[in-house]
Amino acid sequence: MSAAAPEPRTALDASALSERDTAILDFEDSWWAAPRGKDAEVMERFGITSTVYHQILNRLLDDPAALAHKPLLVKRLRRLRAARRDHRSAGRLKSVR
Repeated sequence: MSAAAPEPRTALDASALSERDTAILDFEDSWWAAPRGKDAEVMERFGITSTVYHQILNRLLDDPAALAHKPLLVKRLRRLRAARRDHRSAGRLKSVR
């Protein structure tokens, strides 16, 4: 018998995430339990600024692999992002009238 060929990775395969991306999602899911503030923890754990961290996190929200890894977190953060976007849009509409 021959060994089965490994299945190709799909877009929903959580292993498609980098180690850093997985760590960021895991941290975002539990940062509130960290001993210091979130910004200090981000700098210590990842060696990046809070701004860069949030840019990476925002990109991950659109990644199917991130959704496969942490579905509840990604869906919650997507809803929050959409609500903030809608709130900003509503504010712009009020100022135009």
